[in-house]
Amino acid sequence: MKRCVWLSVLALIAVGCSGGDAGKTAEGGGTTPTPESGKKLVVGFSQIGAESDWRTANTESIRSEAEKRGIDLKFADAQQKQENQIKAIKSFIAQGVDIIAFAPVVETGWEPVLREAKEAGIPVIVSDRRPDVPEDLYVTFIGSDFVKEGEMAGEWLVKKMGGTAKIAELTGTTGSAPANDRAKGFRNAIAATPGMEIVFTQTGDFTRAKGKEVMEALLKSPAGKEIKALYAHNDDMALGAIQAMEEAGVKPGEDIIIVSIDGVKAAFEAMVAGKLNCTVECNPLLGPFLFDAIEKMMKGEMMPKRIVVEDKMFDETQAAAELPNRKY
Repeated sequence: MKRCVWLSVLALIAVGCSGGDAGKTAEGGGTTPTPESGKKLVVGFSQIGAESDWRTANTESIRSEAEKRGIDLKFADAQQKQENQIKAIKSFIAQGVDIIAFAPVVETGWEPVLREAKEAGIPVIVSDRRPDVPEDLYVTFIGSDFVKEGEMAGEWLVKKMGGTAKIAELTGTTGSAPANDRAKGFRNAIAATPGMEIVFTQTGDFTRAKGKEVMEALLKSPAGKEIKALYAHNDDMALGAIQAMEEAGVKPGEDIIIVSIDGVKAAFEAMVAGKLNCTVECNPLLGPFLFDAIEKMMKGEMMPKRIVVEDKMFDETQAAAELPNRKY
């Protein structure tokens, strides 16, 4: 069944057809099947880990949506290690799951295992972060526009600082799509404003603990004395940096203006408290998007190569009103 699913998906993409009925024969060989009568659809999902509040909410969204739809979800936590994700995907292939979905911890190094999935006839859907592989190795990528997120953060900071600031940057996991793209987008936004200068860049690995550790070291260095703004690639690193600032006698949100990305509830609480100035939303509730895509694929519908989840930006002036609406 798995090879039929994959061949049908590729055929549909190649001919640009849409809205095919379940079971319809597709050009290129194979059929678009439905799960055997009485059997649950089996989806193997490889998650990056539990490095942040965002990731916890993302995992819960996927688990709860699978349960709601009666899908048998095989879930694997990689603890932020690519080798663990590769092992998990190989295990899903060996188990003969119907579909594989995963959020890749880094961009590169996925082609061999995804080719194994393709050869086994198991379609792959990518969630949250994109891999750097040929597009024929996955059906669709579901996630936010990380470059745009970085641009939104940069544009806001330029206005807030009046076009002049020495900036520290806490980057995400080295080699990951959000770290690469959020850095690119931010630089795009400040490029035309020479007074906006990034004078410090270091990874905080998307964790609160590492964000605090890096900021502690920065504040003790000569460079730390000139920092007037902080750009963090996620809220958890920003929240860790805020702890370090407070312990060093620096007023976060005043002495150092802070903009970050994710839009988790704790970030809104920090904005209400005057310690964080702006957060760009990155919606982690991808479960409905993922399983909607799977259902459409199983019906033989044409799938776009990218499904973009739209995000918003919130600053300190909006935080109190928005806080009750946060679900994560």
